[in-house]
Amino acid sequence: MEWSWFPVQLSFLVATAATVITFFLAILAAHWMVAKKVKGRAIIETIFFLPLVLPPTVIGFMLIIIFGNNSFVGQAIEKLTGNSVLFTVSAAVIAAAVVAFPLMYQSLKTGFLSVDTNILGAAKVDGATEWKLLVLITIPLAFRSIVTGVVLSFTRAFGEFGATLMFAGNIPGSTQTIPTAIYMAIESGQTDIAWYYVLISIGFSFVLLLIINQTRGKRG
Repeated sequence: MEWSWFPVQLSFLVATAATVITFFLAILAAHWMVAKKVKGRAIIETIFFLPLVLPPTVIGFMLIIIFGNNSFVGQAIEKLTGNSVLFTVSAAVIAAAVVAFPLMYQSLKTGFLSVDTNILGAAKVDGATEWKLLVLITIPLAFRSIVTGVVLSFTRAFGEFGATLMFAGNIPGSTQTIPTAIYMAIESGQTDIAWYYVLISIGFSFVLLLIINQTRGKRG
C-alpha cells in the first residue's frame, strides 16, 4: 500500500454530499416533528436515533438488504442507472448520511424549539405561510444550532468506517476513504502511512469542533 491523496479527497466528497443530504432531510423531519402534532412521535424519533446506538455492521447489513441486487430498491436503481449501488461512491455517501442524520436532526430540532413561538404567532397573523415561517424566521433564528448540526454531521460522516466498509467496500482508488485506508495500512503493517491519515483526520476534526465551540462562545 502506498500513500495517496485519494482517500482524503474521497472522504471530503463523501462527507460533503452526506451532509447536504442530511441537512435537507433533517430540516423537513425536525420541522414536521416540532410544528405538527405527530402521532407516534416517540417511536418515530427512536427510529431516527437508531444509527447512533446500532453497531456499524448492523447498519451496513441493513443497507445491503435495502439496496442490494435482490431488493426492490436495488433492482430499481440498477434499471435506472445500469449499475448496482453496492461498492460504489454512492454507497459510501448513503452509509455516511445514515449515521450522520441523528446528529443533524437533534441539532436542528433543538434550534427550532428555541425559536420564540410569539414571533411565529405574530408572523402567522400577518399572513405568513408555513413555508415562509420556516425559511424566513425559524431557520435564521436557529442558525447557531444549524451550524452545530452541520459541523457534527460532517465530522461524523468524515469518520464513518464500519457501515462504509460493508456497504461500499475498501477499493483503493475507488471507494477507499480515510478510515478504511487507515484500516488497510494497519493490516499491512504500514504504521507510518496510517499515521499520516490519522493526523489529517484528527487535525481536520479538531478545526471543525473548534468552530462549534467558538459559535457557542459567541452565544454565551
